[in-house]
Amino acid sequence: MNVFFGSIFIEKEKLQEAGINHPIKLEYYKIINEDQMLNNDKAKFGIEIIKTEYKGENSEVENKKIEYLSNDENKINKVLNILKENEVTPVCVQEIIYDVSRSMLYI
Repeated sequence: MNVFFGSIFIEKEKLQEAGINHPIKLEYYKIINEDQMLNNDKAKFGIEIIKTEYKGENSEVENKKIEYLSNDENKINKVLNILKENEVTPVCVQEIIYDVSRSMLYI
């Protein structure tokens, strides 16, 4: 089950600096792996990011799902907050997750 966590539109100024002239929306979801509630083999929570580019009358959608990250819902919420605040896209989310998870070992 996916639970909506939050969404943002990337700031117009940032897009223009990158040479992009159309809006981009990022959506962040917490994945609850219900099948793992009774089975402790894998982590219960994960994340999904959906990026939508609005190019005139067309839109392009890209997403990345990482299903089994942690059994700790508070950590997943912190990770999702970091991803949202930093406007992380599906392309680089795995690298960011790796860095964030390493730093969260000390939180």
